[in-house]
Amino acid sequence: MGESAMFWLFRSTAYFVLLCGALVIGSIVWRGAPTVFTTQAPFVNVSFFTEAPESLYVFVYHDNKMELGDRAYRTFLTQHPDATGLKTESYVYSAGGIYPCIVGTVLLVTGSMLIALALGVSAAIYLNEYARDDGFIRFIRLAILNLAGVPSIVFGLFGFGMFVVFFGWNVSLLAGWFTLAFMVLPVVITASEESLKAVPKGFREGSLALGATKWQTIRKNVLPYALPGILTSSILGITRVAGETAPIMFTAAYVVRDKLPWQGLEKWTDFFFQGVMALPYHIYVVSTKIPQNEYTARVQYGTALVFLLIVALIATTSIVLRSRLRSRYKW
Repeated sequence: MGESAMFWLFRSTAYFVLLCGALVIGSIVWRGAPTVFTTQAPFVNVSFFTEAPESLYVFVYHDNKMELGDRAYRTFLTQHPDATGLKTESYVYSAGGIYPCIVGTVLLVTGSMLIALALGVSAAIYLNEYARDDGFIRFIRLAILNLAGVPSIVFGLFGFGMFVVFFGWNVSLLAGWFTLAFMVLPVVITASEESLKAVPKGFREGSLALGATKWQTIRKNVLPYALPGILTSSILGITRVAGETAPIMFTAAYVVRDKLPWQGLEKWTDFFFQGVMALPYHIYVVSTKIPQNEYTARVQYGTALVFLLIVALIATTSIVLRSRLRSRYKW
């Protein structure tokens, strides 16, 4: 094949992949926007972002079709006793909002990425700066690469057996943090090590020649220049951690939880042992575990759209920070 034919083949492949992604995201935005946004100021469905999930009650009262959430329905019955005997249809998780799910997702992503970055960068520093390139170290690197391909459900079962059962943490934030952190750790270690390798050796040699210790050299002359690449790994980790359902359904997530993690605590350490609701698990529940109808569809696509926006916001923050560090540390 000629040069022109290969060019158009590669170009068409790239555009086809972009088109598939755009169709998926566009479908979610098109179907979820009516749930998330409104046509009146402030143009955002505030209750969807600030309330907990509720059951939806649909009934006809005085020839008017009523759609009320659980709390509003109870209030309505109190104010209108004649509506008690009306035929009412109920749909679970089809009213209210997803505020507890948003809080749980942000907490899970933030905590797991902090643990993954702390452990992953430390391991990468050891492998690249201190360890000798012998057979044992090559075996460790091979094991890390193999762990990157392990299905998330396996990490979920591991987290359940290790953190929930053996350590006795039960279904909690702490168990979810460590499970998700271990799942994304291979990606963080590999990307961080490659970032450290990209820093020129002259930076190390010059620092050591001036009398700096090994750790001072790494901390002052190597790690700052590797941070942009390390933040790239954090972006990849965020997108994977935020979207995983299997690990958190075993270790951290509840189908319904009325209280937020910081509510009703006897002591502050109890915060880490609270289970949470999470957006991916909520999407899974409303999409597969309850009867499907027009009301649940609104929640499904609205939740998916909010989920995409949150992941995009967190990833954008990492990208902006990476760009600033890259412009600051150049060689």
